[in-house]
Amino acid sequence: ATAVTLSALPAQAVDTSPARQLSHWSTQAGAAGNAEQGRVFFTSPHGGQWSFSSCHGNPPVKTVQHASTGKDIAPLAPAFNPRAFTDSARVDKWFRRNCNDVLKRECSAGEKADVLAYLIGLKP
Repeated sequence: ATAVTLSALPAQAVDTSPARQLSHWSTQAGAAGNAEQGRVFFTSPHGGQWSFSSCHGNPPVKTVQHASTGKDIAPLAPAFNPRAFTDSARVDKWFRRNCNDVLKRECSAGEKADVLAYLIGLKP
């Protein structure tokens, strides 16, 4: 019975939530995430060619295809993707990778909190 139970588990761990992620990064930043600042940050190119919205859409509420790989990218807004921001390791990995792609550096805690505030605020 254990093997059946384990095989029925989803491939992605659920160890956090968008609200807990927002709380974590807001605490790290010493300020609550600001949705409007997050929207501007998400949609701005920051001196390079890409913004976060270049790959994830603007607003990021539907599945899109990666420009170079053609792979599906699920919506980032939690209201449109219940698995978004529910796996801490995955959240950390993708923030690190995407921030480096767009900013050429790690995002600050405040930037992460702002982006999460924006994404959580997007509703159907």
